[in-house]
Parts: sequence; C-alpha cells; structure tokens
Amino acid sequence: MGDQKNLILAMVLSVLILIGWDHFFVKPQAEEQQKAAVVEQTDVIPTSPHAEGGPESPSPRTQPREALINGAPRVAISTPELKGSISLKGARIDDLVLTKYHETVDKTSPNITLFSPAGAAHPYYAEFGWTATGGLALPTKDTVWTADNAQLRPGQPVTLSWDNGQGLTFRLRFAVDENFMFTVTQSVENKAGAPVALNGYGRVARAGLPHGKSYYVLHEGPLGVFNGTLEEVKYKDLVEDGPQQFQTTGGWLGITDKYWLAAMVPDQKLPFTGAFRSFGPDSFQADYLTGAINVAPGAAEAQTIRLFAGAKEVALIDQYEKQYAIPLFDRAIDWGWFYFLTRPIFAVLDWLYNLVGNFGFAIIGLTVIVKAIMFPLANKSYASMNRLRVLQPKMKELQERYKDDKQQQQRAIMELYQKEKVNPLGGCLPIVLQIPVFFALYKVLFVTIEMRHQPFILWIKDLSAPDPLTPVNLFGLLDFTPPPMLAVGVLPIIMGVTMYLQQKLNPQPVDPVQQKVFGLMPIIFTFILAPFAAGLVLYWTVNNLLSILQQWVLLKRHGKQEEEKAQAKAEKRKANKA
Repeated sequence: MGDQKNLILAMVLSVLILIGWDHFFVKPQAEEQQKAAVVEQTDVIPTSPHAEGGPESPSPRTQPREALINGAPRVAISTPELKGSISLKGARIDDLVLTKYHETVDKTSPNITLFSPAGAAHPYYAEFGWTATGGLALPTKDTVWTADNAQLRPGQPVTLSWDNGQGLTFRLRFAVDENFMFTVTQSVENKAGAPVALNGYGRVARAGLPHGKSYYVLHEGPLGVFNGTLEEVKYKDLVEDGPQQFQTTGGWLGITDKYWLAAMVPDQKLPFTGAFRSFGPDSFQADYLTGAINVAPGAAEAQTIRLFAGAKEVALIDQYEKQYAIPLFDRAIDWGWFYFLTRPIFAVLDWLYNLVGNFGFAIIGLTVIVKAIMFPLANKSYASMNRLRVLQPKMKELQERYKDDKQQQQRAIMELYQKEKVNPLGGCLPIVLQIPVFFALYKVLFVTIEMRHQPFILWIKDLSAPDPLTPVNLFGLLDFTPPPMLAVGVLPIIMGVTMYLQQKLNPQPVDPVQQKVFGLMPIIFTFILAPFAAGLVLYWTVNNLLSILQQWVLLKRHGKQEEEKAQAKAEKRKANKA
C-alpha cells in the first residue's frame, strides 16, 4: 500500500498483456493451424441438393474464378454496393463482389470478393430449395433454371422457374435492395393430382478458411440467433465435435468474417432447425430446414427468406434489424463483453466523425470528452499524488529508520498517511476507469468496418492498422519490413515520450530499484502498444498530454498553496515572538 504505482502498473499491464497475447501468440498459432488445415484438405467432398449436403472443397484441380463464372448461364446482379451474378445452373448466388471496398488502403487494389462458385480456389455461396421424401424430382445443383430477366437490380426482381415434369413447378424470386439485402421467395405450384409434402431449406456454404489472420478477441465463423440467444461456433469446434443443431421459431444464421457477413433470415413465423456443419478441416456450412408444408392439388405454397451478403456496416445492420424485425441482428458485429460500453463509444465516435469528417480528430474529441467526464475524479487523484510528493522526504526518513523492520516500516508509513489525511491509492481510480474505455475503444477500432482504412493526417493512412512509419527501416528508405516486435512507429514513440513526461510529474518511488523499473516503463509500453491500431495509440497519447496539462496546472496551484501556507506559518511565528 506504500506505493500506489505498483497497483496501477499491475492493472494496466494485465489488460495490455491480455490484448497483446492475441498479437504475439494466438495469431501465429492460428496461422499455423490454418496452414495445416490447407495441407490436410480433401480433394472432393460429396454434395447433395438438400441441406445435409456440403460445399465443394477446393482441390488441386480448381479453375480460375472468371472461367467458372463465364462457363455457366447467369443472371447479372448490379446494385450500388454489389456486382456479381446468380448461376442458372443450381440457382446459386455464387458470384458477389463489393464495389466500395478494397483489399488494401490503396483504392486501386482489387475489390473485396465475397462469393465465388464451386470449383474456384475458395468457393462460397448461398442457395435455397426444397427437400422431400419419396420419389419426387427436385431441383439439384445441376438443374438449369429459366429466368424471366437477364439482370437483377434494385426495383427489378428476377424469377427463376423449373418444371419437374411431374406436375410441380418450382420458382425462386430474387429481389435486392440498394445495399446488401436479398429477398428470396421460393414457391412451388402443384398441378398434379395428389398433395405433396415439402420442406424448405437454405444454406450458406464455404470451403477454405477466411483470408488473413485469426483473432482471439474476435469471432469468425458460424453464428446465429436461436430462441433469442446468440450462438457463436468456432471452426475448429465443428471439425472436432461435429454438427450443432438448434430448434427455433424466428432467428437467423450464417457465417461471419471480421468485416463481412453472409446470413440467412428464414420466415420468422415458421419453426425451423438451424445447423452448423463441417465437411472436412476447411469446409463449412450453415443451413436451416423448415417443417413440412403440404401443397394441395391446384394450390401453391411459398416461403420468404432474407439473405444478407455484404459488409457489416453498423447503421445498416441496425436498420435491417428494425425493418425486418430480425432478433439481435446487431450482434453479427462482435461488440464483445463490453457491449454496454462499446456501442456508446462507437456512437460518440460516429457522431464526432460526422461533425469533423476525420476519425482521427473524432478520437481526439472522444479523448477530451472522456477526460472531461473524469475531470473531478482526476483532480482529486492528482491532488492526492501531490500530497504524496510532499510527504516523500518523511517517508524516506521512516524507511531509513525502520529499514530492518519492514512490518514496523509499513505501520509507520500508514500512520503518516492517516495523520496527513492522504489516500495512497487515490491515484488508482482514474486508471481503473480508463481500462474499460481503453478496451472498448480497442474493440471499436478492431471490429467496425467504419474504422477500416480510415486516414488521419500525414503518414497515418489507416487508423485501424499499426503506425507504418518506423525508424527501424529509416522510415521506409530501407526496403525491408521489420518484424512486429521491432516495427515501432512514430506515433508509439511519441506516446512513450508523453508517458515519460507524465511519469516525471508523479511522485517518484523512494526505492532506487523501483525508480529504475519505472524509468523503463515508457520504453516497455512503447513496444507493447506499437503493434496496436494507430487510433488506439492516438487515444493513449492524447490522454497522456491532457493528463500532463492537468497535473501541471494542479502542481502549480498546489505549489502556490504550499507557498502561502509557509508564508502564513512564518508570519504566525513572527507574531508569537512579538
């Protein structure tokens, strides 16, 4: 209790080490597992036209994506956000490219490819259909449908149809809005002389693990909401434990990446069985199967499904949740355990961004707001630290007096605290309150696509990525990329300097060993924060600068108060002598 810095340091380091674990240990392990999965992948995985089938796995015989797209009859998809096509063979949505998102911060880099057809290097697609028992002829992946229009666009739906030759006509009506939501109406018309029982199904299937790295603090893989509960399933759990099924009425399911989502929303009035499946180490599927629907002779039955396929934009996800009454659809974005804090922080950042037009300045504004909220508490904290500074000579004297009796030393120091009315832990609370804010901001920068590829000023081109400008390669003059542990950018160095300056304003430990340890902390924190998003380092740096300003003002005020007290005591002694 004699040194509050030990407690502060322990708390801050605990959080940073927990987050840093993802960067230095979990990511490399995940990459190795991903490589192993690619090596172990099978050549061909059997498929079937119903929900129990799996996606075609990539194999050494994969073909170029464009060749596969050009090799089948298709209906073009054209919206402000998407371009692609629906394959008339199998009626699959298996070609989608996001027109406003690029693979890198360079606007000339390729657009993000979401869906690709079976036989490509990384197949990923959605399909809908019917299952039945008995000898009914049903559409399969090889069925060639007939389209009533050559292009699907907002306000211009397309209907695919197929006659099974047994009196049943199957139709799939596709509509799309200006963003990422498809509305699929699948229907069957019975012109036969007997009733038929059919189950509707839909599936999102992918082969090949997501591009990029895996993250400990972020869920990527199958997810859904069943009976009002969010279920997130890891890829490796599906491989090791087998399929997972959920009975529900209402809800949704799909597969998510960090920024992209493919999710089906079945008819919310119908009960269905949702399932997540693995068909090998790198082939996965999310599917649903509705209860049986009886179609009488001369009648027709239909189901309406929504398919979201695109970027997880916060406002858009929220809009769809309300518009289509999709339960907990906003949880498709992994806000984490601090949801109650992460969402408001994003809302403030987004509001500030709309005011200033730059997320870097929005982060600075957020820092000022958080600092203003904690201003009264921080004032008390710094005042307590200043009183500790005044008591340091007396504390050192007690340590020397009782250097051979640590228990008596601690007792004497505590008595000194009580006598002088000083709380040794008074400086801890502002730090403790900053930790959830820090972690929530880390989460916002990490998971929200709004922060992806957002520039600040000068060399900071992406606030969601580490500062790229490092003196290790002479700020890019040397043509090599330093390892992550050495790639310390300019902004983390500035942060370390501000931390050093702030530390100089705090009471210094009496123990020489502790002084040396705390002297190294700005350097250690510089390396710890270097791999983090530049926006997070910016927040920490600005917070340090504001703390330095606040402490300097308090020190100046406190020094003046001490001077006035000393002057009053001197005048009192003069009066007593007189």
